[in-house]
Amino acid sequence: MLERILPGASQLQNIHPLLVHFPIAFLYGAALLYFLASISASEALKWAALWMLVLGALGAAAAVASGLYAAPGLMVSVSVRHELLRHHKRLMIAASSVTGVLTVWALATRPMPTRGRYVFLAGLVAVICLTALGADIGGEMVYGYNAGGSACSQPIDYRK
Repeated sequence: MLERILPGASQLQNIHPLLVHFPIAFLYGAALLYFLASISASEALKWAALWMLVLGALGAAAAVASGLYAAPGLMVSVSVRHELLRHHKRLMIAASSVTGVLTVWALATRPMPTRGRYVFLAGLVAVICLTALGADIGGEMVYGYNAGGSACSQPIDYRK
């Protein structure tokens, strides 16, 4: 049935690629809105940022869970697992963990912390940096080593 609705998804090794883009978009959007809200003091922006942060955290949890579930069956060489997958996993778990902490903090002080606000904003920058680094490695695995589908023979060894 999935092949009829999403024919491209039938080429995927797992559902992880279908889930990863939503938290990236929500978390980047949340960071942007929180920074704009801190400059403008707009209450509406603060609430929009909180909603985006919550959606990003939920999406990140789903993406991490699907990635951890998919990792053992991923058809990549041992060298790609060692050089890329383990770093990708660590970065994305770290990004999701920091996101979780920031989300709990923001929910406890709705819609945005006033005490420690600069630490909160620095945490958002950390999430963006960790996410960008982890996503870059994920993209390298997909496009450089065919970790996302069956376009070429498997496995492809890691190369510098």
